[in-house]
Amino acid sequence: MAKKRKSIFQRALDWVERIGNFLPHPVTLFAILALLVLILSAALSPLGISVEHPGDGETVEINNLLTAEGLEYIFGSVTDNFIGFAPLGVVLVTMLGIGVAERTGLISALLRGFVLSVPDRFITIGLVFAAIMSSVASDAGYVVLPPLGALIFAAMGRHPLGGLAAAFAGVSGGYSANLLLSGTDVLLGELTIASAATIDPAYAEGMNIAMNWAFIAVSVLVLTILGTWVTERIVMPRLGTYKGAYNEEGLEGLTAVERKGLIASGVGLLIGLALISLLIIPPNAPLRGTEGNTMDQIVQSPFMDSLVPIIAVLFFIPGLVYGVVTKGIRNDKDVAGQMSDTMASMGMFIVLAFTAGQFVAYFNESNMGVILGVYGAEFLNSINLTGIPLILLFILIAAFINLFIGSASAKWAMMAPIFVPIMMQLGYSPELTQMAYRVADSATNIISPLMPYFAVIIAFGQKYDKNLGIGTLVATMLPYSIVFLIGWTIMLVIWMLLGIPLGPAGPITYPKV
Repeated sequence: MAKKRKSIFQRALDWVERIGNFLPHPVTLFAILALLVLILSAALSPLGISVEHPGDGETVEINNLLTAEGLEYIFGSVTDNFIGFAPLGVVLVTMLGIGVAERTGLISALLRGFVLSVPDRFITIGLVFAAIMSSVASDAGYVVLPPLGALIFAAMGRHPLGGLAAAFAGVSGGYSANLLLSGTDVLLGELTIASAATIDPAYAEGMNIAMNWAFIAVSVLVLTILGTWVTERIVMPRLGTYKGAYNEEGLEGLTAVERKGLIASGVGLLIGLALISLLIIPPNAPLRGTEGNTMDQIVQSPFMDSLVPIIAVLFFIPGLVYGVVTKGIRNDKDVAGQMSDTMASMGMFIVLAFTAGQFVAYFNESNMGVILGVYGAEFLNSINLTGIPLILLFILIAAFINLFIGSASAKWAMMAPIFVPIMMQLGYSPELTQMAYRVADSATNIISPLMPYFAVIIAFGQKYDKNLGIGTLVATMLPYSIVFLIGWTIMLVIWMLLGIPLGPAGPITYPKV
C-alpha cells in the first residue's frame, strides 16, 4: 500500500519542528546572546555610532565591553547581574506563596470543585473559564485542567478530546488573561519596567506590575466566549463520535475534608484581604500614597510597590489553612518542606536567570539598546509604519517567535530591551507594548510543539486516542489559536482607538520628549 502523502499543513508543521529543534536550550541561547553582545560592542564601537539620548538629550555611543575597563566590568558584575535580574527575586517570592497553595492541594481542589459544580449545559464555558483563571497558579493548570476536562466530557458521553482541547486552550491560549494578578504580571512587568528605564527612568518609576490588569480582566470574558464557541462549533463537530469506552473512571467529587478545607481557606483569604485593606484604604494607612486624589493615592503608592509579597501572602494564607484542615500540613516542617520543594522546582528558572541576567546587563551596558531603539524608531518613522499597523506587525513577529521559543519570560527578556524603547520613541507606552506581546505569546502557545507542556498534553490525550500525535493535536488546537489571535488583536485595537487605560497608571501612549 502506498504511503499516504502528508498534507501541506503536516509538512509545514514538520518544517517548524525541524527549525525549532536547531535552537539551543534557552540557558545556552542567552549565554550565546551575551557573548554576541560582547563581540558586537567591540566590532561596532570603532565605527563612531552615536545618537542623542531620548530622555536627557546626551550623546550616547556604543561602549566596547572587550577593553580592559570592559573586562573588569564583566568579571566584576557577574554576581550583581544575576541578583539584579529583574524577575529573579519577584518570581521566587511569589512562588513561595503559590507553591504552598499548590502543594497542599488547594489549587487542585478549587479548580475541580468549580468545574464540577457547573450545570451540564454550562460545562464548556465553565471549563474554559476555570482554565483561563488557572494561570494565577502558574503552571498548575496544565496538569490539572486538561485531563480533568477530558474526564468530564467522557463522563457526559461527549468526545473526551474536546474537553481536553477546551481546557488546554484556556490554560495556555488564555495564559495572559485573568481577573487577578498572577506571576506572569510580575515576571513580564519587571522586564518591561527595566527596559523602559533605559529610555526614561522617571517614567519607569511610575510604572507598576498591574499595568495591564484592566485589559486582561476583560479578556477573560472575551476569550471564554471565543473558546466556548470554537469548542462547540468547530472542534466537537470535527472530532465526531467517540468510539472508546465512556465512564471508565467516573468523576470524583470533592471529599468532605476537601470541602471543609476550601471553606476554611476562603475564610483565611477574607481575613488576609481585610488585614491588607487596613494597610491601604484608611487615610494615612502605611501602604497608601499621600499625593493626588484617592485613586492616585492607591495607584501611586507603596501598595503597588508591594504587590509581589502581597500576592505571595494571599496565596500562602489560604494554602496554609487548607493544608492544616486537610492534614496536609501537620507542623512547621511540612510548610518548610513544601516551600523547599517549590524552590527546587524553580531550579531551571534560576539557571536561566543567571545567563539571562548577564545578557540583559551587557546589552544595557553596551548602550546598543538605546541606539537600536532610536534607529529603529527612525526607520519605522521613515516607512510611516506607526499606529495600528505597527502593533499588528509586532504581534505577528512575537507570535512567530513563540513557535520556536516556548518560555514567555525568555522571549520577553530578549524582546523587551529592543521593542519597548522603539515603541516609546514612536509614542506608544511600554504598557501597550507588553500587552501586545502577551496577546501574541498566549495565542500561539497551543500550536507550538516546542512549548514545554505540549508533550504532556499529548500524553494526556493518548489515554483516549493511542494514535494521537503532534499533527492531530495541532490540527485540533489551530482553530483556537487563530480565533484567539484575531479576536484578541481586534479587542486590543478597539482598546487603543478608545484610549482606555490598560490598567492602573497604564496609558496607551507615551509622551515623547
